[in-house]
Amino acid sequence: MDMLKAVSREIAGQLKVGDVISAVVWDTTRAVVLDSLEVSGEDDPTLLEMINDLSAGGGTDLNGGLTAGYSLATTNFNAERINRIVLISDGGANAGVTDIETIATHAGDSETDGIYMVGVGVGSASTYNDELMDDVTDAGKGASVFISSSEEAQKVFDDQFIGTMGVAARNVQVALELPASFEIVKFSGEEFSTDPTEIEPQHLSPNDSMVFLQTIQTCAPESVTGDTPITIRVQYLDAINFESREITTTMTFSALLDGEVGLLRKGQAVYAYAEGLKAYQQAASIEESAAAISGALSALERAESEHDSDADLAEIRRVLEALE
Repeated sequence: MDMLKAVSREIAGQLKVGDVISAVVWDTTRAVVLDSLEVSGEDDPTLLEMINDLSAGGGTDLNGGLTAGYSLATTNFNAERINRIVLISDGGANAGVTDIETIATHAGDSETDGIYMVGVGVGSASTYNDELMDDVTDAGKGASVFISSSEEAQKVFDDQFIGTMGVAARNVQVALELPASFEIVKFSGEEFSTDPTEIEPQHLSPNDSMVFLQTIQTCAPESVTGDTPITIRVQYLDAINFESREITTTMTFSALLDGEVGLLRKGQAVYAYAEGLKAYQQAASIEESAAAISGALSALERAESEHDSDADLAEIRRVLEALE
């Protein structure tokens, strides 16, 4: 509850005159505690009073809460504004409908209306259900963050408010066009397929990054020369007018091999970090925990050798060293 209130207060401090806020809480039932409040500006007294009065209930009817939240958001939808559902939860769902797919379906009901979700994880990192929150926010065309401290709440919902709430590009899809003899043998990213209709498009916020770490191989290495091309094609919708956009970049193998490796090393570090945290959470012994962190630190050191000072890598190091 402390983190939930901290996040809510940070959001309240960023609002402008005329912004419209509704709030739903849920336990075994759901209740609308704020209905279409047009705020007076930052730190609106009525909104702050509602936040201060929040308290923990019994169960967690997440599906019921989302259904009520989307109903309120639809009532107040304004095509000329940012329309957001902010789901603050420990990722639990132990009352009402608890099936992840069913919850995700409700989260995506308003996709065509442009009501997108920000998932905010709070509570204990050891019990936080990130899988459920990821599935729900993916279906809601948004992303999720985990807030472990009041400092993190300020960083995400104060310093980076526009980046967290805004949309820079909609329905982003990336196509990698390889020479005929190549195939992907290992992939790290949301998902990939030779059929574009099987890939769920992503919405990107301002300053978002997408990391695709792939291992490729060819069955005909003799056919590959320095002039052999690789093409990356990005298709998306303009964030404001929804017009289709496309960016295409073609490079040769020679140019790629002679290029800077800094971003590649950073991508490897981010991937190793994510995999290391999952392994650390699932570790059954001190030795397994140490091995999970060690692998991530090795990839981090290689990335740091290419970047004298990188804020993302510095943050990864702080987390990993705290777990050692």
